[in-house]
Amino acid sequence: MLRQFNKLLSILFVFGFFLTLAACTSASQSAAKTPAAGSAKTTATAVVPVKSGGLSIAEAEVVPESHSSISFSIPGIVEEVLVPEGASVRKDIVIARLKGKEKASAALSQAQAGLVSAKQAVDNLFKENDVARTNAELALANANKALDDAKKELDRRDYKYTSSNALDAARANYWLAQDAVKTAEDNYSAVEFLSEDNVNRNFYLAQLAAARSNRDRALWNLNYLLGLPNNLDVNKAQAGVQVAQAAVDDAQRKYNDVKNGPDPDSLALANAQLDNATKQVNAAQTALNDLELRAPIDGSVVNNDLKVGEFVNPGMSTVDIADLTNMQVETTDLTELTVVNISKGDPVTVTFDALPDIDLTGRVVKINSLGVNKQGDITYTVTIQLDKQDPRLRWNMTASVSFNR
Repeated sequence: MLRQFNKLLSILFVFGFFLTLAACTSASQSAAKTPAAGSAKTTATAVVPVKSGGLSIAEAEVVPESHSSISFSIPGIVEEVLVPEGASVRKDIVIARLKGKEKASAALSQAQAGLVSAKQAVDNLFKENDVARTNAELALANANKALDDAKKELDRRDYKYTSSNALDAARANYWLAQDAVKTAEDNYSAVEFLSEDNVNRNFYLAQLAAARSNRDRALWNLNYLLGLPNNLDVNKAQAGVQVAQAAVDDAQRKYNDVKNGPDPDSLALANAQLDNATKQVNAAQTALNDLELRAPIDGSVVNNDLKVGEFVNPGMSTVDIADLTNMQVETTDLTELTVVNISKGDPVTVTFDALPDIDLTGRVVKINSLGVNKQGDITYTVTIQLDKQDPRLRWNMTASVSFNR
């Protein structure tokens, strides 16, 4: 701040000097110096000028471009501190751990086993349904075949066996055969008294036997054609059709139950159990993760208050991590009256109280939209990206930012 004041005092002095030359009056040299001395005195009372010769100046501090303060999200006792203060870390590296890992790991394993079981239950529903659908398709095909056979049996039992022409022919054949038997009987009766070895007798006996056999065959054919189905056989065949139809209906119903997948109620229950098992695993994993404090970014541990054996509450005993290789500058006192004159991309010059030998250039990369009440003034933070880094820069070093407009 002293350097800033000296710069401003010099600017005002030069301004007063040129004003005196322009006035060029006959006043004495002492009178010409009086206003300049008064101006210098007035400037000395101001802490930070908002503008001077088109230059806006603001107080600022050095901050890492990437930094984070972390702490445990649950209460517990610190079991391990794995990364000490000052060490470099990579993102997701475990910095510290609370007691209870074995118990949390066991709970996670149990939840994972439950998840596997729930997944298998859903898979089994589909596998069992595939088998059931195949069996149902086969059962339906067999039932339809049995119904077709039963219908054919009924048709066979209830069939009118012949036409009227065939029946007339059968009747005629029977009467002709009967007449032939009568003729043969008459011929045989004329020689029946002869001896058994008589040729004529045996000739007519053979004709009689053939006539009788022919008549019997014709009678059987006639009776066959005249015969009607047996009522008992027909009733049995009809009952067979009814049973076969009932079997088809039952097979069709079972097939309909499985053709589109598992039972909806069973599947809904299995999926609900799977969803619950998944949530149990997530909860167990979260409980295990909460025991570990992991680095959210690459960087260095600049502060670590954790100690083995101490009890910590959420939000307490924080660990600060920052990427100290990329520093930037944030203003601390820009008011609403000044920030409106600043835009993203504006060039700036930054000086540092601790490093008077360097002036770094940079550009505005961010202007906060939300103002903060600071001792009655509404201030807005403006972030400066430096064009060049200096290894001597430290977090929270004070700085002055000159905005070139």
